[in-house]
Amino acid sequence: MKTIVTTAGLLLLAGFAAHATTASAATCATTVQANDAMQYNTRVISVPASCKQFAVTLKHTGQLPVTVMGHNLVVTKTADMAGVGADGMKAGAAANYVKAGDTRVIAASKLVGGGQSTVVNIPVAKLKAGESYSFFCSFPGHSSMMRGTLSLTK
Repeated sequence: MKTIVTTAGLLLLAGFAAHATTASAATCATTVQANDAMQYNTRVISVPASCKQFAVTLKHTGQLPVTVMGHNLVVTKTADMAGVGADGMKAGAAANYVKAGDTRVIAASKLVGGGQSTVVNIPVAKLKAGESYSFFCSFPGHSSMMRGTLSLTK
């Protein structure tokens, strides 16, 4: 019995291999959308413990400028969220509403306005199993609506 390998068969196999590679890489990244109504499109981010870094792309799907409706994504222990937010407000817009050198901040993105996006890398080694983490927008007045939980998963 002869095995005949066609060009179409090879392309199909190559496509499966590429998809498998893409799917593996995608597990250490996600996208969170924010809008002009002060909302994230998700309230939960799961970070696999197998990742060294976890990349979150923050995409502002609205139209308002950063000075009016800027959004960022800040990751802290849940217990630290209020203090980080209060200190961030004091730090001001030039500091992306995140106090410089704040050791309670695990990761923080820059502020983005409508149509803009940014990437924040979360160092997974700073997360511990069983600990309660949150992500939120530290733009003044936004954290009451723009918040969610972040967890380390197996």
